[in-house]
Order: sequence, then structure tokens, then C-alpha cells
Amino acid sequence: MSALLEVDHLSCGYAHQEIVHDVSLTVERGEFCALLGLNGCGKTTLIKSICGLMPVRAGRCLVDGQDCTPLNERQRALRMAYIPQRGSLIMGRTVLEVVLMGFNAQLHLLASPGRSHRKAAMEALDRLGLAEAAGRDYETLSEGQKQLVILARTLVQDAPMLLLDEPDSALDFVNRNMVLGKVREILHTQGRGGLITLHDPNFALAYCDRLLLMKEGRILQSLPLVNAARETVETALAGIYGQIQVLCHQGGFVMVRRTEEERSEADGTL
Repeated sequence: MSALLEVDHLSCGYAHQEIVHDVSLTVERGEFCALLGLNGCGKTTLIKSICGLMPVRAGRCLVDGQDCTPLNERQRALRMAYIPQRGSLIMGRTVLEVVLMGFNAQLHLLASPGRSHRKAAMEALDRLGLAEAAGRDYETLSEGQKQLVILARTLVQDAPMLLLDEPDSALDFVNRNMVLGKVREILHTQGRGGLITLHDPNFALAYCDRLLLMKEGRILQSLPLVNAARETVETALAGIYGQIQVLCHQGGFVMVRRTEEERSEADGTL
């Protein structure tokens, strides 16, 4: 059986500058993958090209075996849902109306969401703790609350593949953990696939099934975390983040920076 998402020798960039070079990757059904790398390595460029927001120079992206490169926006929205770092400006809409926008790709031209759509939208808001805000003006929310609303909109869109570009960037520690936990639960229980870019590798280690390590526009390594050895994870992450140490913690891993003393001991200079 083929993977849910297949990125096949993809190259893309801006104007005359190629940022992402010949990248191939897959995401399976029910799998939550993290795309990790330093600023400027091409993570956001890759995500935007996969979901059709940037032109592809070479290669293709398939969801459920369907090449999405030539599809229009509506056709692509039935297969992929995208959450950016920050939501776009939405004026004069209630929170519930913003969530209902997630049904647009499923409705016929000029059709409006019905009772069942509103029920599903309210259930999505309730799942994220925002049911009481359904009637509020979306623009009056905090940036973190707005991201939660966009996540609810993504859930009702019901696309099999979720693409998330640092959706936790405006969230506090508690909401960051809550959102990533909810995304993982949805992917695992509903058989969807998720590809997320994150700044903090510790959240990827805590919530994701596999790490895709990116450097200078290329995928260096695909690292499944289930049954992975601590030394393997540490070596892989050190190739991106430099002098780090990976510790075992409650059945998982935590990455920390090495102290100067630890670096000296590792180099044998003490």
C-alpha cells in the first residue's frame, strides 16, 4: 500500500533562487512527522510547495496516489489542510463562521453550511476548549486563540493530510502541549497524516512519530522514534543542532545543550 503523502524529488524556491533541492519523503496514514532544521533551511518553503502555495520547479506531490500539483485550490483542499504560522486577517466574522469556512471545499457553488455542519463546527471548537467563544468576533481573540480556531477549521475540513507550519508559534506552554496532543490524537485515531514544522525539537520528540531532519534545503535523515536508541537520536540531532545531549525521560527523549564542562570532557581536555 502506498503512503498517504508522497513527495517525489521536489525542488522549489523563490524567483531565481532554489531553496529546496530534490527532496523526497513520505507520510503514512496515522503518522505524525516533524520537519526539523535551523532557520533558513527550507522547512516553510517545502511545506508551502507541498500544499500548492508556491510553484514547484521539479518533482511532484501525491496524496492517496493522486498527483496534487495540477489541481486547483478547491480540489487540493479536499486532500490537504494547511495551518500557517499565523492566520490571515479575517474581518467581521464570528469564531463559528471562521470554523465553518473549513467546509467550503465540500459545498457546491453558492451552497451554505447546514445544521450538521454547524454541529460539527461546534464539536471541533468544544474539543479545543473554545465552544464558549463561538459567537465572538474572531479578530478580538488573542493570537493563540486564533490559532486554535484555525485548527478547528482544519479539523472540519476533513482532509486526510494535515500540513502545519509552526502552528504553535503563538501559543503558551499549556496550549502548545494541548494542541499538539490533540493533533496527534486525531491523526492516530482517524488515520490521517500530519507533517509539521517546529522550532523546538523537544515538542517533536514528545509528540511525533518520526523526525525528518533538514539542512540547507535537503532531507538528511528520516528517524522513526519508536524503539530508537538514545545514541541514535542524539547523533542525528547533533548533525543539525551541534553540541547537544539527548536524555531519556519517562519513556521518551529530551534534548539539552551541552555545558562547557561537558564539551571539554567529551573532547578529553579535562
